[in-house]
Amino acid sequence: MKIGNKVFENYTFVMAIINLTPDSFWENSRHTADDILFAVDRAVNEGAAVIDLGAQSTRPNYTEVSADEELRRLERPLKMIKERFDIPVSVDTYYSKCAAAALSLGADMINDVWGLTRDRDMAKVIADFNASVCIMHNADKPVINLWNSVEEFLKSNARLAEISGVSADKIILDGGIGFAKSREQNFELLNGYERLHALGYPLLLGTSRKSFFGGRVEDRLSKTMESTRLAARKKVLFVRVHDVKENARAIEEEYGRG
Repeated sequence: MKIGNKVFENYTFVMAIINLTPDSFWENSRHTADDILFAVDRAVNEGAAVIDLGAQSTRPNYTEVSADEELRRLERPLKMIKERFDIPVSVDTYYSKCAAAALSLGADMINDVWGLTRDRDMAKVIADFNASVCIMHNADKPVINLWNSVEEFLKSNARLAEISGVSADKIILDGGIGFAKSREQNFELLNGYERLHALGYPLLLGTSRKSFFGGRVEDRLSKTMESTRLAARKKVLFVRVHDVKENARAIEEEYGRG
């Protein structure tokens, strides 16, 4: 897969979550322009291959903010990162307006938690900038038939991306653990994640400190690392995580056993 000027293959890479929000569920992931360079420098040194910037929380029961507010939070930090670091940057947004602005500022990928379905112009914007995209499964209501819902959604919207002009080698799919699914469905999806390889695109797994693990958010690192090891065994291309060092080490250990 291509993201910016990098090619990713034959390994499980770490995408570092860096939030530009005051309300993301994991407090330690929240940053501003004042400390963004320190946060990115740490992530890079700890093994991050891609930085994922989020300017809107998508935690359960989040309060939606506008595209303009996302841009206000995002613009300066993104500029600073692209001036300082040679690392691909993904921007987590489902607004095409925000995506276009971020890509014009040098972002390399759009991570759309609504899988190109919330904003009809998103796929074209990504194609126009020759950018990469992460298409995540989501739904307005809890899914009933897990695998049919996830596979059909991802297949359909990957096709939409390609028809709109996004290169196939710039598409990655995310099953959307924690979104529109019960706790049991989240575990079923995680344990069977390799099924999604049949769709023909690389995969991204996002489980970091999510509530389906149970317990307090502060106590979910070990469970996250277990899922990261599982992702490595299932040949998932990226894991999107808050704790870079620990998950990078888990991947190294898993590949060392292979």
